[in-house]
Amino acid sequence: MEDIGKQSSLPRRTSDILHSIVHAYIATGEPIASRTISRRGSERLSAASIRNIMADLSDGGYLSQPHTSAGRIPTAKAFREYVRSIQFAHAASAEAVRLKEEIRNTETMEARVERTSHVLTQISRSMGIAAAIPNSNQILHQVELIGLSEKRVLMVVVTQDRMVRDKVVSLDCEVTQDELTSIRNYLNSEFSGYTFGALQRELRLRLEEERAIYDHILRNLNLLVRKGLLDLGLAPTLHTEGAANLVGFDFHLTREKMRDLMRTLEEKKRILELLERFLENGGDVAVQVGLGDVHPSMEELSLIGVTVNLPGGLSARIAVLGPTRMNYERVMSAVYHVGQALQSPSD
Repeated sequence: MEDIGKQSSLPRRTSDILHSIVHAYIATGEPIASRTISRRGSERLSAASIRNIMADLSDGGYLSQPHTSAGRIPTAKAFREYVRSIQFAHAASAEAVRLKEEIRNTETMEARVERTSHVLTQISRSMGIAAAIPNSNQILHQVELIGLSEKRVLMVVVTQDRMVRDKVVSLDCEVTQDELTSIRNYLNSEFSGYTFGALQRELRLRLEEERAIYDHILRNLNLLVRKGLLDLGLAPTLHTEGAANLVGFDFHLTREKMRDLMRTLEEKKRILELLERFLENGGDVAVQVGLGDVHPSMEELSLIGVTVNLPGGLSARIAVLGPTRMNYERVMSAVYHVGQALQSPSD
């Protein structure tokens, strides 16, 4: 994870030229020649002087040269150096105010979290990600149990902040709708308003008591507990949008590796692991340049994200997954302000 705002270890002039190369490459996607940097530079260094510095940067692993006669391309090491130097805007801009209003104008926290993935996709033109991560302090509002065909049951758990999670499970024996309704009524009357941590402890104590053997409701409830009913309210929800945007970037991937990338981005578990690995708790915007350690097809991708704490025992991890060649300042600022908007109380 990159240390944002850290002073460069390179000499100032070398660092300035490296940053100019990165900026030019982000803008064009083409190898950058020394003459291009000479024209853009404020110090009017000669192309020969810049070539010498670029050669040193190549030797240091910051630049690569795809062809002998071509310009240079910044490596992942160059982007990491560049990201560490960024001081993105924390001040509320007109766009930040618009983002705040767009996210706040939703009825539930679940809708607000989902909306952030859309907003981040629109801003970044990459892939927006938003995950709601509950903890044991989430509070139960109500449970609904609906019998389906072939001994299946739809279990629905609603938290106090109106997050809804559901799961279809198959049982080994038949449980009628009347029996499911009795279980639902028992849970809602006995445990509505409990945190999930307290609910799990109390309900397991009751199920362990000898009377549970003779109590028809508790006996059937135990079947659903074994199918994950108590864990359902703690399951994370994931919203993603814009994966198709990544197809438009030149990732130098074979067709097979591009298919691998698309399959990887469709795996909920893989995306949640990605967020957990790189986004620490604390609220600071984090940047990870290059994700090849996660999957070989993700070597030319970067992740920019933040973890925010929300009311009611919930946290959210929001992020943009995009090409290494992205506008880091803009995306980092957007992620920061979207996180702030998500935390803001609704009217």
